[in-house]
Amino acid sequence: MTVSTTARRLTAAALTTAAITAAIAVPASAADHRPHRERVEISSVQYDSPGWDNRSNRSLNSEWVEITNYSRHGVNLDGWTLADEDGRTYTFDHYRLAGRATVRVHTGIGLDTHHDVYQDRRTYVWDNRSDTATLRNDHGRLIDEASWGRHHHYRR
Repeated sequence: MTVSTTARRLTAAALTTAAITAAIAVPASAADHRPHRERVEISSVQYDSPGWDNRSNRSLNSEWVEITNYSRHGVNLDGWTLADEDGRTYTFDHYRLAGRATVRVHTGIGLDTHHDVYQDRRTYVWDNRSDTATLRNDHGRLIDEASWGRHHHYRR
């Protein structure tokens, strides 16, 4: 066997080893770049506004649901819905929830901000005795729900 034949075989073996190593490494590095998943939840509910239920705007706005984005990435909530058991529904319109941020959805009337949005209702939504707040994305998929009262144990 000549020196050139041995060199060619060693070069071919090295190239084959490098190709196999690259093929094995690609799926591992691809797994590290998966698209992020939204982690949006109903984080708190104030279903019984403090004081008398007198339907004043102040009382209505003291009834709210907080929605928190626990991921690092912002989530477009446009078209997402928040509903009670009776079908009263609030639909988010052109709203983006920043990463690691919370928005409070008030029942009454007000000016929307980054931290507070308003359903612009003149009556209460959340039943003080028993109800369920349901959050769905723009495709109608259940994202989260929080229940309280009869047969329910409210969770924060």
